Amino acid sequence: MDYDQTKPVHAGPEDGWHGVVAPDSRFTPESGRYHLYIGYFCPFAHRANLVRVLKGLDSAIDISVVKAYPKGDAGWSFPGANGPDDTYEGSTPDKLFGSKYLHEVYFRADKDYKGKYSVPVLWDTKEGTIVNNESLELLRWLQTGFNEILSPGSPEQSLTLYPDHLRAKIDEVSKWMTRDLNSGVYTAGFARNQAAYEKGVIPVFAALNQLEQLIHRNGGPYILGQELTELDILAYPTAIRFDVAYVQHFKCNLGTIRGNYPVISEWLKNLYWNVHGFRETTNFKHIKENYTKSHSDINPLAITPLGPYPDIDANVNLNFSGIKPGAVLHPLVLEQQKGLPNV
Repeated sequence: MDYDQTKPVHAGPEDGWHGVVAPDSRFTPESGRYHLYIGYFCPFAHRANLVRVLKGLDSAIDISVVKAYPKGDAGWSFPGANGPDDTYEGSTPDKLFGSKYLHEVYFRADKDYKGKYSVPVLWDTKEGTIVNNESLELLRWLQTGFNEILSPGSPEQSLTLYPDHLRAKIDEVSKWMTRDLNSGVYTAGFARNQAAYEKGVIPVFAALNQLEQLIHRNGGPYILGQELTELDILAYPTAIRFDVAYVQHFKCNLGTIRGNYPVISEWLKNLYWNVHGFRETTNFKHIKENYTKSHSDINPLAITPLGPYPDIDANVNLNFSGIKPGAVLHPLVLEQQKGLPNV
């Protein structure tokens, strides 16, 4: 995973925002200067919020949380957009401007903006503009951008998710993980015909098969072994949504994480229950209701399933060497998996 650091912050109405917070730059690290807009339902916003919490930036960067649904023609909304009774547990008002809709924040930065009104969005209160709305870019530079305002020598300041000695492996794995797993569930879920769906869903399970082997080979508790890396941040938002949303809503039902992937299941449970930041940034109500109540073409009655129950199991087994890896053995999945780099 990489990005072009020479991009202009915002090249015009058709472009997103690509600014970077760093010392001696246009956007310098300051506590309280920046504000993050997220939706708890969105796996891409989840990445940015995860790094924010893991880096101990909770008080330095406050958040505003859009409602999980409805999206509608105007895009994501804040509580109160449709009157005083328009509330949604876990969402917040726009703490900066009191906006009804997220698109109003975008138009404050560029009144002619023609792109998507997506989350995450990092806003600069000093310059009155968006810094960045690209989750992969935020994931990378949030790790270091605010280090000078963190306590010297603290675990938060020292945390890096892209260490030098693992960069080659992170870059290799992130290519197929973002393509086949993170984006793959959407390719399958939004397919408009049977052939497109079948073509889309196979790589998802090939990637899960590969991830199962990768975690097992490295011995856990993280994807590359003893160090938490960007790969864990990339995989977690998709994995935590998989059984509760993607299996039924996106028809990714060749298997489940809890039923077919015992290694991924323990990795996932360990992050959720034992690593600060993961459970705190996960909201199953927002996740389940967003998918099932925002896509009327997929789920026209907007009925949200009660299951699976529980959302995630509680007991964690950290003896990864003693777990027999699982797999989905569909012939097309196994054939697809052969094309992925060796773990």
